[in-house]
Amino acid sequence: MDSSKLMALLFLLFSVAAVLPISSSKRHPLDSLSPSEFTRVQTIVKTSYPSNNLSFHYVGMDEPVKAVVYSWLSNSKTKFPRRAIVIARHNHQTHEIIVDLSKRSIVSDKVYTGHGFPLLTLEEQHAGAALVLAYEPFKASVKKRGLNISDVVCSASTVGWYGEKESKRVLKFPCFYTDQGTINMFLRPIEGITIVVDIEEMKVTEYNDREVAPIPKPEPTEYRLSKLKPPFGPRLNSVATSSTRPGFKINGNTVKWANWVFNVGFDARVGTIISTASIYDINMHKYRRVLYRGFISELFIPYQDPTEGWYHITYFDNGEFGFGLTAVPLERFNDCPANAVFMDGYFASQDGTPVKTPNAVCIFERHAGDVMWRHTEAEMPGHVREVRPEVSLVVRMVATVGNYDYIIDWEFKPSGSIKMGVGLSGVLEVKPVEYTYVDQIKEGQHGTLVADNSIGTNHDHFLNYYLDLDIDGFANSFEKTKLVTRRNTKVNTPRKSYWTAEKETAKTEFEARLKLDTKPMEFALVNPSKKTKIGHPVGYRLLPGSIIGPMLMDDDYPQIRAGFTNYNVWVTPYNKSEKYSGGNYVDQSHGDDTLLQWTDGNREIENTDIVLWYTMGIHHAPCQEDFPVMPTVSVGFELRPTNFFEYNPVLKVIPPKHVQRPNYTGKN
Repeated sequence: MDSSKLMALLFLLFSVAAVLPISSSKRHPLDSLSPSEFTRVQTIVKTSYPSNNLSFHYVGMDEPVKAVVYSWLSNSKTKFPRRAIVIARHNHQTHEIIVDLSKRSIVSDKVYTGHGFPLLTLEEQHAGAALVLAYEPFKASVKKRGLNISDVVCSASTVGWYGEKESKRVLKFPCFYTDQGTINMFLRPIEGITIVVDIEEMKVTEYNDREVAPIPKPEPTEYRLSKLKPPFGPRLNSVATSSTRPGFKINGNTVKWANWVFNVGFDARVGTIISTASIYDINMHKYRRVLYRGFISELFIPYQDPTEGWYHITYFDNGEFGFGLTAVPLERFNDCPANAVFMDGYFASQDGTPVKTPNAVCIFERHAGDVMWRHTEAEMPGHVREVRPEVSLVVRMVATVGNYDYIIDWEFKPSGSIKMGVGLSGVLEVKPVEYTYVDQIKEGQHGTLVADNSIGTNHDHFLNYYLDLDIDGFANSFEKTKLVTRRNTKVNTPRKSYWTAEKETAKTEFEARLKLDTKPMEFALVNPSKKTKIGHPVGYRLLPGSIIGPMLMDDDYPQIRAGFTNYNVWVTPYNKSEKYSGGNYVDQSHGDDTLLQWTDGNREIENTDIVLWYTMGIHHAPCQEDFPVMPTVSVGFELRPTNFFEYNPVLKVIPPKHVQRPNYTGKN
């Protein structure tokens, strides 16, 4: 059999195997809306608003109360309400609408009168870009630069808020040049033009052609393999695959693997949602609650160039553009391994019609060659050795928001750990300059010369996670453990010092707002009413990843809007309405409805239903290796059992059977 037929056969086999674990079942109370439910919502809302000037900006599942969800998990005959929340614009007003899907009626319709606007729709962004390309003054500016308008592409950019008392729904539209077949548009900006579009009136409200800047050459921006020229890098070997079926089952949207069971959701605003994650305890013979609901609540990406044309670039990717709206179809063998199972995602278009993103989420077992645990008794006769290979389950989504690609992973381990990982790739946002060598650069360029005529602009990435942990029940507490150095004054030995652990339970929100630094400290959510046999409260600890803090001044407008970045760790009492750390309406928000304002109430958080919020990220000073496409940079953190089990939960795990590659020595 020739290689092409063999690859086709393998692809068919993996495609069939990837479908096998999925089956249908009763709806989970936290399942995302189905296409038919989106259509039903559209019909119900349009019946009440028959005019054409209605636009849907967000449609999602309205969560039932927790008690009902947990009751259903215990008894699937439990009835639960099926409702949708709709954020719509009508006659220049924002409406918050609750739709009862079973009763086919609107049960609530409120007009929002605060600051900020809802999620942008894809349609209005595309319409604004088309308007710019047809705008005669812009066409004249393009011609003045000797460019062809047919090779120009424009993209939406939010304007932020800088103290204005009144705001309209406007966007700025930076434009890029794509002649000579180049597709890496973000590396070829047409600098010096400010274009503001009112996206409700669909008209240009401000136009300023300030300056003519050089446009970087197209040749070095290419990254498509089919277009690249020698010399090439090393050829990578394909991963060894197994013919066994996936070791997990998907029933509806519920995933069951090893000792884990959880629900996977998809949302237009936050993307992947993990719900009702529980782990099986072999000693208790039951599943125990860990994570009720988890997702990326908000992102903040402030660029560090305060000049005209750049100062406003301070994106809030979830609240402005939507991780679900910008999710992209995943590619087998490249985005996800051969053994992955795929799930589609759905969201509502501007007119309420359901839109499908095929293969928006993939789920796969990861065999990374890591060690789950091991030990060698080197002093014992025969050198007793026991090793267990690590196997984990990954839920992955990729959102491409403009120039950046975010690879979002939720990784479940048999040990009880949940690892959250984010890979950042894509292309830089560059500023055209006249320089081609670093010695030519003057001060104030706000970035790094990464190629001829191209400054990669300094910026940050802040990601804030919403983690509603219910450790063995609703009532949890937040425990801080400081590791403190002590001088040895009590024991008569040569040792002069040691460290000890000092635990403290946070009673209010202020006590749980933490800026992480190099001081050793541990954090855990514990259930004070559930204890192990030897007396420890059961819990899960937060193992932070990369530590990041804001570097903008507190009174700078973007930082006022991004108050959730002021601390790395927050804990709040559970409140169904508090889901988005940057506020419900982020576009041109004033920063008066964020996680910072909620916690200013200093509510009690001890021994009650609480939510953990964690902010991580990176400061990015670009370098030449980031050009023309960035190698993935990964950040992450872990939720890990701490006195949750009576002993190592993977002590008795049965290792997988390994498939040997015969006569393989690693030698050519």
